[in-house]
Amino acid sequence: MKKFLGLIAMLVISTTSFAQKGANLELKSDTVDYGTVTKEDDNGLRVFEFKNTGDAPLIIKEVKSTCGCTVPSWPKDPIAPGKSGKIEVKYNMGLGPIRKTITVQSNAVNYPDGVVPLKLKGEVVKKEEVNILEKKKGLPNQ
Repeated sequence: MKKFLGLIAMLVISTTSFAQKGANLELKSDTVDYGTVTKEDDNGLRVFEFKNTGDAPLIIKEVKSTCGCTVPSWPKDPIAPGKSGKIEVKYNMGLGPIRKTITVQSNAVNYPDGVVPLKLKGEVVKKEEVNILEKKKGLPNQ
């Protein structure tokens, strides 16, 4: 009987030790899709929204981009449990596909080592120029 009670006690202790205590970073989405955009019509600014669902303040230590064409900004103060925040990302809108990763370094216990990858995708295309003086093709009676 003592062995059985000892086994039960070990299970209870091990179960409570696996409960994650600390800051949890919960994202609305880990990907921003720009879609197909033009540089003239889009400023390139997007936002990742998150919430600290943990029981300790969330500290975002650093946010890094894979290149200089993407500039992130983030809250420097700790995010209290239950509070929300946002990470803003400004892409320079160079022509071509958008495939970038933003790396967030934090104290979030729900990500390995507190590292959270965020993704940007989409495509920047050249704006079509319309010449109003040019004859339109395909109209009847021309």
